[in-house]
Amino acid sequence: MRIVVYLILSYLIGAIPFAYIISKVFKNIDIRKHGSGNPGATNVYRTVSKPLGILTFVCDALKGFVPVFFVTLINPSSYLIVLLVALVTILGHIYTVFLNFKGGKGVATGFGIFLAINPIATLICLAVFAIILALSKYVALASIFAAITLPISLFLLDATKEVLFFSIFIAGIVIFRHISNIKRILNGTENKIFGK
Repeated sequence: MRIVVYLILSYLIGAIPFAYIISKVFKNIDIRKHGSGNPGATNVYRTVSKPLGILTFVCDALKGFVPVFFVTLINPSSYLIVLLVALVTILGHIYTVFLNFKGGKGVATGFGIFLAINPIATLICLAVFAIILALSKYVALASIFAAITLPISLFLLDATKEVLFFSIFIAGIVIFRHISNIKRILNGTENKIFGK
């Protein structure tokens, strides 16, 4: 019963649509009807304002970090519970019940989740993200490279098999969620973080 409560609460925390809430509260707009239409930090950054985009990223990362961090404190020896909480948290973000099960792409929330699981590997991914973003100006491309880097970093840092396989699964989800971005990059129609 306790595990069920963990999972329900984690899903609901992950499902909080901060991009939608922040855009609505500060600018009175529905972020789903602007820019790319994606209720995520990048669209808020590019469409609403840079500070609000950064705030959205922080909030989305925190909602990934908090459930995993606390369930790790409560159940430090149970990888299964921790990874289940991590899974439903990111699924809550991607398929949020509050926006008809259409949420963000999982990058910021995934960052928060793995910051709680393995901070060193996550910071390596952040460095890769920053480098690719600086070189290409494409958030989607930086996110994909960071996702690919995650399981590699965890493998090199001798993470457990459970965490490694989980990271591969999450990286796959993130890449899958960016398929449309990949197509636009190849077609030359993807928006860069600082304009076209």
